[in-house]
Amino acid sequence: MLSLFPHLLVYGFFAPTLLRMVAACTFFYMAWLHFTKRAETAKEISIVSYETAVWATGIFLLLEVAVGVGLFIGLYTQMAALVGLIICFKIFWVRKNLRYLSPLSHMSYILLAAICLSLMATGPGAAAFDLPL
Repeated sequence: MLSLFPHLLVYGFFAPTLLRMVAACTFFYMAWLHFTKRAETAKEISIVSYETAVWATGIFLLLEVAVGVGLFIGLYTQMAALVGLIICFKIFWVRKNLRYLSPLSHMSYILLAAICLSLMATGPGAAAFDLPL
């Protein structure tokens, strides 16, 4: 196997760290979009009552922030990646009906799910507070 830049393979340990940062920033961005459009999101998911939908939107927003923080600092990375993967699958499944709940494109959720799956398998990488399983 021939590598064009074989000396760069030494930095392969930092690849999961870069993936963690990208996934964390994406979850922070989604949480920010849900925070700025929380009224529209609550109206979109209101099945029982508007107040319940507001609480559900707030809990979902806090869950996205928790996943983002866990991935960003590398604390319980594999658990945060698992929760992030579940969020990606859930939003991808309901994407066509709920515009404000799923602000990103289908491909973005597929790529984010692939990053979360990779982090679950490889661990947090460099500069993290937990160890891979």
